[in-house]
Amino acid sequence: MSWIYEPWPWYVAGPLIAATMAALLFAGKNFGMSSNLRTVCSALGAGKNCDFFCFDWRGQGWNLMVMAGAVIGGFIAMHFLSDNPVPSINPDVIAQLKGQGFESAGSSYLPTELFGNEVFSSFKGIALLLVGGFLVGFGARYAGGCTSGHAISGLSNLQLPSLIAVIGFFIGGLVMVHLLFPFLF
Repeated sequence: MSWIYEPWPWYVAGPLIAATMAALLFAGKNFGMSSNLRTVCSALGAGKNCDFFCFDWRGQGWNLMVMAGAVIGGFIAMHFLSDNPVPSINPDVIAQLKGQGFESAGSSYLPTELFGNEVFSSFKGIALLLVGGFLVGFGARYAGGCTSGHAISGLSNLQLPSLIAVIGFFIGGLVMVHLLFPFLF
């Protein structure tokens, strides 16, 4: 049963993603996680204060199930289908991250220096979370969707705006990691 603890190979996971996207295409649905956040905000009454959230969120109930499934599936995979929740990282990357102050590199799933409770004890940590959250939210709204929506759903529909958005996401990620990240830490 050791196969259950290994990541699925591309030739299994890829066709499953393609089959899911084909089913959504035939059902006339689009996939993306940022639309779930809009639906949740609308369900909680944000439409009273902002026209963007004023829509019939009940028609998006199926998408909320996708979000719930992602959370529940992640929990099950982490706690029941993984014998080692810490990802394997190249030793050179671990050394580089530790040189930048990330002592948890290679020993935890997420860097505790960014995602642990101690981040709330410094101005820099709180500022990074707020600015990063704002930029991600603004970027998803400005791009008309999030990375999963554009990269999976939009590219499956052969939409040129999604291709442009995905190229922008990759360029932004490269700029962040190679140019901005070293200055922040």
